Amino acid sequence: MRKSRLLPAVVAVCVLAAGTLAVRWVASRPGRPHVRPQAAEAGVRETRGRGGDPDAADEIGQERLEALREARAAGTLGITGPIRRDVAPGWQGERPLDPKADDWEPAVAADPAAPYVYTLHNRFGVHACKQCPDPAMILNVSTDGGTTFGPDAFICRCKGVGSQFDPEIEVVPDTGDVYAAWMNNFTIVFARSSDHGATWTAPVPVIGTRKWSDKPILATSADGQDVYVGFNGPIGGDAWIASSHDGGQTWTQTLVMRSERYTFAYGGYVAPNGTVTFTDISFTYSGPGGAARGPIEIHAFTSADGGQTWTRTLVDTLKLGVPCTSESCYADFYDSGPALAGDASGRLVMVYDGASTYHGPRTVYARSSLDGGLTWSDPIQLSPDGVNAAFPAAAGFGDGEVRVWFADQRTGRWNVWYTSSDDLGATWSAPVRISDATSGASYKNRKGFLEFYGDYGEIAVTSTGATIGIWGEGPSYLGPGQVWFNLQVPA
Repeated sequence: MRKSRLLPAVVAVCVLAAGTLAVRWVASRPGRPHVRPQAAEAGVRETRGRGGDPDAADEIGQERLEALREARAAGTLGITGPIRRDVAPGWQGERPLDPKADDWEPAVAADPAAPYVYTLHNRFGVHACKQCPDPAMILNVSTDGGTTFGPDAFICRCKGVGSQFDPEIEVVPDTGDVYAAWMNNFTIVFARSSDHGATWTAPVPVIGTRKWSDKPILATSADGQDVYVGFNGPIGGDAWIASSHDGGQTWTQTLVMRSERYTFAYGGYVAPNGTVTFTDISFTYSGPGGAARGPIEIHAFTSADGGQTWTRTLVDTLKLGVPCTSESCYADFYDSGPALAGDASGRLVMVYDGASTYHGPRTVYARSSLDGGLTWSDPIQLSPDGVNAAFPAAAGFGDGEVRVWFADQRTGRWNVWYTSSDDLGATWSAPVRISDATSGASYKNRKGFLEFYGDYGEIAVTSTGATIGIWGEGPSYLGPGQVWFNLQVPA
């Protein structure tokens, strides 16, 4: 049954061609003023490796825009030749979302009851909307289950906002409404659409009186009334979760982990019984120049009372892996995840990566939980021994079905590999390569692509049960690069 729409004010879209601890902290508790934000994405990037220095971030921003201008002038931007593919069985073949744009860090969501698929991502070097942020948040909508996508659209012109980052998008199962969260500068905002992305409500800040926030992860209940956003901030990278119980109109914020560690949310899920779980990774940044230090910790945060109180579980402890040495990259760029998937009954699978030796290759692991994230199974290894792997994405489906992609460097370059489980992660299918385009861009050949563009992508399951995966590829961390996607052939 489709519910009544709660937010009538809309704006038009601009169209272009391990241990458990019970915790309760209140959001008003003051932060640590001596700790500076470590992951500000001012301009273009997380500045985790530069100690949160805004000047350094602005410098990288100018470098990225200059790299984009140079690629345009040289004719090397994006797709520059025929795309050849070694198509994986059962897949349609990898394609760029936009062949000539500088796009990064995509999110994807699919309507479980209709053929709508939505992608949301950042775009650098925006020219068609002079008053829009740069980078800007770009929406594309598919009406045929992800086979083709409609024109680019700004989800919000947001005049006066300098940059937009970290897109999140979800479809409300019971209504078909679409929810989105992202960063306007360093304020996380929420908006919703009741007409398949044609128009959106005016963005509402979810962070209350906090003046700085980063890295949102969005999760919603089946009816869309209960909405949660995990994030870090306002200073020092503490873990926060914002809750709304009126479809995103009003928000409260709860501090769920306060420590000297810096925390990033990567997964969120609301179970049918209302239990909500978020999964985070945390670091320390006390190395020279604010560089990350180990160990890495993988956390789960669980609430069974609508976000009033949260239980924190330390799931795993790992080491920092092989540093990123790509142009302008920070060392811990590949230390990513953990992704989270939930099936129809609320059982969970977490997928994450980390190294067993300092600066060694990362391994991707999966664990399951039957109690909303309070306890977890032993880890199951998904990636090959001795091969650096990272950036997992996960989606749940049906009764114990889980769809996952992760990236690794087994060929000497990056590739994206897909695997699935129909028994809540106890066993997994043999991985198949879905980054199957072997030409077409300067950074691609038969071995794969040179660098991941953005530190996450996503995966979703369409109304026909097909999997769609989406991620970013480029010549370097500096770019420019493109968003690519692949879609299973519907059964």
